[in-house]
Amino acid sequence: QLQACGGGLVQAGGSLRLSCTASGRAFSSYNVGWFRQAPGKERALVAAIGWSGSTTYHTDSVKRRFTISRDNAKNTVYLQMNVLNAEDAGVYYCAAAHRDSSTYGHWGQGTQVTVSS
Repeated sequence: QLQACGGGLVQAGGSLRLSCTASGRAFSSYNVGWFRQAPGKERALVAAIGWSGSTTYHTDSVKRRFTISRDNAKNTVYLQMNVLNAEDAGVYYCAAAHRDSSTYGHWGQGTQVTVSS
């Protein structure tokens, strides 16, 4: 089970850090992604991190502003979001895929990010 938190209202140019905490002992065997769903748009992958933390992916629009990381000892994946803009707003979901699978089969409940101008 995944629990996402850390969303909120922030002014443009501000920062937020999202956290995704998992229950269970096998968290370190899972790749984790952060997805964003903006109003009227499909859910899209924003960033992902491999099970060991050695590999990461950030979609082009967030490169150099967002950083995904993980602490397996805390069963937690983070998404540090800096220099936020209106296009970053939406509901952020974390999801996990076993390292031997390409499918994100476990999803958190979502946390809302709102950016004011």
